[in-house]
Amino acid sequence: MKKVRLSGQAKKILRYRILLLLILIFFNIFIYTVDDSAGAFMTLGIICYVIALLIYFWLMRASMLENLITFATEFGQVEKNVFKNLSVPYALTDERGRLLWNNNYFAQMTGKDATSYHRPVSTILQDVTIDRFPAKNEEINYEYEYNGRYYELKITNIVLDELIDTSGIVERETEESQYIYSLMFFDKTDVHEYQEKYKNERTICGLMIIDNYDEVMDNNEDIKASLLTALLDHKINTYFQSIDGIVQKYDKDKYLLVVKYKELPKLEEAHFDLLEQIKTIHSGTEILNFTMSIGIGAGQENYGENMRMAHKALDVALGRGGDQAVVREGESVRYYGGKSQAVEKSTRVKARIKSQALQEFIESKPKVVIMGHRNLDIDSFGAAIGIHRMVRSFEKPAYIVIDTETSSTKPFIDAFRNNADYDKKMFVTVHEAKEIVDPNTLLVVVDTNSPKYVCVPELLRQTKTIVVLDHHRQGNEIIRDPGLSYIQPSASSTCEMVVDLFQFGSGFKLNPLEADTLYAGMMIDTDNFMNKAGVRTFEAAAYLRRCGADVIHVRKMFREDFANLRAIGSTMESAELYRKRFLISVCPSDEVASPQIVASEAANRMLDIREAQATFVLTKLRNEINISARSINDVNVQIIMERLGGGGHLNMAGAQLKGVTIDEAERQLKRVLDEMDMNGDI
Repeated sequence: MKKVRLSGQAKKILRYRILLLLILIFFNIFIYTVDDSAGAFMTLGIICYVIALLIYFWLMRASMLENLITFATEFGQVEKNVFKNLSVPYALTDERGRLLWNNNYFAQMTGKDATSYHRPVSTILQDVTIDRFPAKNEEINYEYEYNGRYYELKITNIVLDELIDTSGIVERETEESQYIYSLMFFDKTDVHEYQEKYKNERTICGLMIIDNYDEVMDNNEDIKASLLTALLDHKINTYFQSIDGIVQKYDKDKYLLVVKYKELPKLEEAHFDLLEQIKTIHSGTEILNFTMSIGIGAGQENYGENMRMAHKALDVALGRGGDQAVVREGESVRYYGGKSQAVEKSTRVKARIKSQALQEFIESKPKVVIMGHRNLDIDSFGAAIGIHRMVRSFEKPAYIVIDTETSSTKPFIDAFRNNADYDKKMFVTVHEAKEIVDPNTLLVVVDTNSPKYVCVPELLRQTKTIVVLDHHRQGNEIIRDPGLSYIQPSASSTCEMVVDLFQFGSGFKLNPLEADTLYAGMMIDTDNFMNKAGVRTFEAAAYLRRCGADVIHVRKMFREDFANLRAIGSTMESAELYRKRFLISVCPSDEVASPQIVASEAANRMLDIREAQATFVLTKLRNEINISARSINDVNVQIIMERLGGGGHLNMAGAQLKGVTIDEAERQLKRVLDEMDMNGDI
């Protein structure tokens, strides 16, 4: 207590001591006139007395607040007994959080007593630091765990102004208020245990679907198919019976799961290993790779809400390509599995339905704006061109938003601008797009489903009708409430999806330049049809060839300049082999026009190195660090990039880190790789 001084009786005591000191000094002067040696000896004694007096005064001042508290709390015998024997741990601290006084129960709880422990209370109770204490005349309450018991901790700010002014012991030097804190601990252990028991006994819901049931069964004769179905059902039922769960099959490939909440941590700790177990089901010597998607809904007050959350979780799991479990608990979304390639469906029923729905949206709106992700790449641009042609077939105005012209997109953009068959206003800037879009505009988002990656996020709020077309797996942040969402992780590129939609349209026809652009998008995203190219990819490529796509012309458009090739070479030369299977490198960004494109190309080429199971290339682009991640099939780079706030595909993903340097971004990446590799999550 620094800003108080002695007053009343205490002040008089000090005055008497000072008066005695003056008398001693007078006699000392007199003794010097009689004998110098005696005077010097007495001077030494006076000095010792002054030092003792100063020490006493300092100690008295330092213990002033403690004495005042003791006076206030022990003023009457009844009050003393009430506070000391109060069955609630109770303590008082000074304004710096140092312990001043406590009752018996506080001493029993902590093993500390204020009579011998004048240190900050945070040295006893972790996290009870002075920055968490309340302001003047306020109090706060929060839950606190100590030695295995749960308390409601109430901290109150007590102003001492009135007590100081009426004590007669001290008085204030300034008008600034003096205060202390009281800490009271209410034991809530029993309540906490009942709450945990209630929470653990609550029922959560789950939905499960076999992703490729029809594909597997169609390749087996009826008798073998029946055996496989029985093996599949037995595996699933046995797995959940071991954790006291109930599974009910309600369709040939769909299951309903009911389990207590206390079993959910066990499932998550095992990373839903049922996903891997059902892949081992086989008949004879043939191993059949069934894959399953699981959606779990938890944390809601009733079964209906949990079931709705389970449906949403299953939709996310399927939207991310299947072969994974998604747990939705309140606002939290957690992912498990997803290590295998998304299953490519042979049927095109979904594409036909989405194509018809998109055409209806186009017909119902007066204008259409098409937008991709930031730093437009050729897949996003090619998909936008395809949608533009579809809209123009209905004789409706269509606009494509261009934020940047990269080395991969600029040759194609220039080709359209120089073609007299196209409106000069088909490409609009970010600012122009904001002026065009209104609530009645159809906004088509291609090659991304995340609101934070779109070219112009404001457009999502300016219109009421949004269509999303994307081939990336869904993450936590998705565009909310689109009128139409077509997300197909099994597709090689968004251009492939647009070509599928085109083939179910009436009167749609691509000209050679448009076909070239779509073909280029597919070619780049599949690394020249070597990566993630399926049956439908080659069917789409064949369709584009029939529309006039010129492979040689596309190849010429993608010829590298010398600076890009040199940057790629420099990136590969400086690559580091991390944990004996990950290649990490940095692409120079000051030597090339489109460092993100060059980084992607370098990451693809580094996969040709025998030791590389996954490659990561970092590059600086304006105020953020971009990471391009690639793999073949051994490592899921999508779940790695999700840990860094990005996403993508199993073998092609990326992330953008803001507010960090290249070195800091590399350290973050290595930290994630270490953690996931040790936990077996990769």
